[in-house]
Amino acid sequence: MRLRSDIFVSAMTRRLFARGDFAAVERKGEEQAGAIFIRQRFRDGLETLYAPAPQSLFDGERDEGRLFEIRVNRQEPAEIRKVLDREVKFDPDLWVIELETDDLAEIVPLAGLRANPLD
Repeated sequence: MRLRSDIFVSAMTRRLFARGDFAAVERKGEEQAGAIFIRQRFRDGLETLYAPAPQSLFDGERDEGRLFEIRVNRQEPAEIRKVLDREVKFDPDLWVIELETDDLAEIVPLAGLRANPLD
């Protein structure tokens, strides 16, 4: 069974705070199964947007977890905002989480690169 969106977000933010980094819920979505988008803010003012990975990237054995892909890499915040505004029009139940950290290696499971740290 896949972890509820609200629990996944809560666990992710707690892990960041435990490391001394910052996290905030910018937009609260559907608690059970809302899609989760992650904005990673860097010290230079640029941002990276992580989006849910397409279902085609899941293998049959691990289809219950969450995987993310980089949708927009190190761009100005205005560009990230435009992408998120389009996504909200398509899916008003999505979550947007802001993270201020330089390293997401132990926090965000990337499709094909990192395992889910919450499994």
